[in-house]
Amino acid sequence: MRYTGHHDTPASYNMPEAGDNNKISNATLLASDEPPPFKVLNADSAAPLLLLCDHASRRFPASLGTMGLDPAARRCHLALDIGAGALTERLAESLSATAVLAQYSRLIMDCNRQLLDPGAFLEFGDGVLVPGNHNLTRVQKQRRADEIYWPYHYTIETEIQRLTAQGCPPCVFAIHSFTPVLNGVFRPWKIGVLWDKDKRIADIMSRSFADAGYLVGDNEPYSGKALQDFTIDHHAELAGLPHVGIEIRQDLIDDEEGVAEIATLMHDIIAGVPDKIYATNIKTGNRQIPA
Repeated sequence: MRYTGHHDTPASYNMPEAGDNNKISNATLLASDEPPPFKVLNADSAAPLLLLCDHASRRFPASLGTMGLDPAARRCHLALDIGAGALTERLAESLSATAVLAQYSRLIMDCNRQLLDPGAFLEFGDGVLVPGNHNLTRVQKQRRADEIYWPYHYTIETEIQRLTAQGCPPCVFAIHSFTPVLNGVFRPWKIGVLWDKDKRIADIMSRSFADAGYLVGDNEPYSGKALQDFTIDHHAELAGLPHVGIEIRQDLIDDEEGVAEIATLMHDIIAGVPDKIYATNIKTGNRQIPA
């Protein structure tokens, strides 16, 4: 099933100026003049790479108003992974790689959670109450899943199938960012590398980041073994695709200069991953895919 969306357009983080919390009566969540729930970059790329960004945007649908949040809350790390969307777009451009980015705030619908996870519709986090997610009905939750969550995930699956059909299953990179301080505790790592059962790309990334002088968290500050990792688990791990989760500390990518620096570092590492994961047949020059 293919969903069509905007391709290769700059990320836009529209914020509602005013409105009710989330009391919607219209038949749909997203208006016809609002962006689709995902954005695909380089949808015709044949590079065996797929970049994913679940928390790229802080956009709220107009129908949900402010969800009872003040402007600061709608711009903070609870609403999006600061810098992650810009980093993903920069990497997609430099690598000519396919990328799929979510286009609405994680406070509307966290696309990296299972639907039954309380965090899928966050009611409270890091000292912030989210009134617009309190007492949601089953119908309201289903509407968000139908219009945001599943179209995003169906699109990821479509791109995986397209890239695999070209002869080489993609290496999947999920790109996130994390706060330097959480609950008053400083997090010393500059980059986190997340993995569960498959360490192939994680080992490559960890060594390369460390060699470049970055303090690397091995499944820190979050763990790839945790349940709150739906996108990688659902699309890559179950299918046996090489994959990794990357967490960049937000103060490293909260401006254009920082994004450019980390993108240059990651470009050089990611570009070499397929050749390290897939051996090349010396007679044909084609990559050999493990059975």
